[in-house]
Amino acid sequence: MSLNTDVTWANRVAKAILLIRVLVGWVFLSEGIQKFLFPDSLGVGRFVKIGIPWPQVMAPFVGAVEIACGSLVLVGLITRLATVPLLIDIVVALYSTKIVTFAKNGFWGTVHEARTDVSMLLGLVFLLLVGSGVWSLDARFAGRRD
Repeated sequence: MSLNTDVTWANRVAKAILLIRVLVGWVFLSEGIQKFLFPDSLGVGRFVKIGIPWPQVMAPFVGAVEIACGSLVLVGLITRLATVPLLIDIVVALYSTKIVTFAKNGFWGTVHEARTDVSMLLGLVFLLLVGSGVWSLDARFAGRRD
């Protein structure tokens, strides 16, 4: 590969990582905010409905984690660390809202309902493996610049 091709490839990789960060960070940030805006349908009320213990504590806690960690992922600050609580969050969400209804919904119904959660899970795993990329606060603080 030539130097020009290497630079082009690195630029594409940087853009792809940024795109995944924005996608994952935005979804978690917005979902966390909505747990406070719409507590009956997405916050405490939803946690009661799906059987999460201590819903009056857990819904605001999960909302705060999604807001904080989603924001960190969005700007690329301590990204790998921020993915860990979100991975726990999404695994619990998949289990409590999709897996437990498998018998009722069947395979295809469950796959359909789980599509966003699985996409977020895979996006988080990607960011855990590759980090925040060169267009991030992590890179800026480490002295790496594009």
